[in-house]
Amino acid sequence: MTPPKILIVDDEQSILNLVSAYLRPEGYEVHTATDGPAGLKAARSLKPDLIVLDIMLPGLDGIELLTQLRRESDAYVIMLTAKTEETDKIIGLSVGADDYLTKPFSPRELVARIKAALRRYGKSGAMPDTRILNFNRLRIDPEARLVWKDNAQVDLTAIEFDLLHTLAKHHGRVLSREQLLEQVWGHDFYGEERVVDVHLGHVRKKIEDNPAQPDYVITVRGVGYRFAGGEA
Repeated sequence: MTPPKILIVDDEQSILNLVSAYLRPEGYEVHTATDGPAGLKAARSLKPDLIVLDIMLPGLDGIELLTQLRRESDAYVIMLTAKTEETDKIIGLSVGADDYLTKPFSPRELVARIKAALRRYGKSGAMPDTRILNFNRLRIDPEARLVWKDNAQVDLTAIEFDLLHTLAKHHGRVLSREQLLEQVWGHDFYGEERVVDVHLGHVRKKIEDNPAQPDYVITVRGVGYRFAGGEA
């Protein structure tokens, strides 16, 4: 069985060495890059399963790198940032990061997040419920992991698809952010609940006629989210 590929992009050699030293004994195939252009080139050629990406990089910062990469890759991305401002975390998530970690961080925590992510998406990425769901103008095929609106395919990331499918298969029910985190990221997710809001914001932009007044993904204030489409 081919070991999962992990790409670490960071301009601090000490971090590359430290994280690599923790990951390689776990059996992962680890690759590194020290600047943005090299990281983008490595991501394109290696097609890693998971990328650990620093937000502050020479040549091409992590935000721009991820923006370009998301046009062609669905790899799970954990973004590293030395900044503590909430806006930096939100920007990282808004351009396609799946999780984030603020420096300084515990290598053991990073490894735990990597193992949890690969367990969910590397070995058991397919949702167990393979029933095709039809909701008026929206169709969700969990086995093919595809979504169509008005017979046009909607381009969703892995997490965006899983969030939409989880809500849709419980249509009419309100699911809390905690429930969505557990079902999509897993019970061992270490991050914050706001990742749910950011990724569902992406989903709305892709499936709603008017994301500000959604027809499908409805916010239930103080509780969570509800999928409002009735099955056709």
